[in-house]
Amino acid sequence: MRVVLQRVSRAAVRIDGQTVGAIGRGFVVLAGFAPADGEDALAWMADKIAGLRIFADAEGKMNLPLAEVGGAVLVISQFTLYGDAAKGRRPSFMGAAPPLEAEALYDRFVAMLRERSLAVETGRFGAMMDVELVNDGPVTLILEKA
Repeated sequence: MRVVLQRVSRAAVRIDGQTVGAIGRGFVVLAGFAPADGEDALAWMADKIAGLRIFADAEGKMNLPLAEVGGAVLVISQFTLYGDAAKGRRPSFMGAAPPLEAEALYDRFVAMLRERSLAVETGRFGAMMDVELVNDGPVTLILEKA
């Protein structure tokens, strides 16, 4: 499982001009899934996201997790995180889970985040989405669990 996590002050995802998910302060999570991903990888990633201490405390240090700042998560499926452009000019996506499998993993991952008492909004799996966000500082993390 691969994730790109961006700390934001607000974000929204739209499909055909209609907002389908929006958050204020929190994380935008672009999530990609591989065929070998299972419950352990999903749980590890959900725990990691819930526990990351990357919000400023009273002293301005990155020390607070999402729940302590009243934040939320906007999760967007992103198979292109498994794009391999090492050869040629067009990336191969052979490392990504097939759509039906990836959708089940995505749904389970979203459920796991909610089980950790996080407020979660989503895009729509497989849809062409417009994602808009306002960064909360330049905080972007790449997380991976094999």
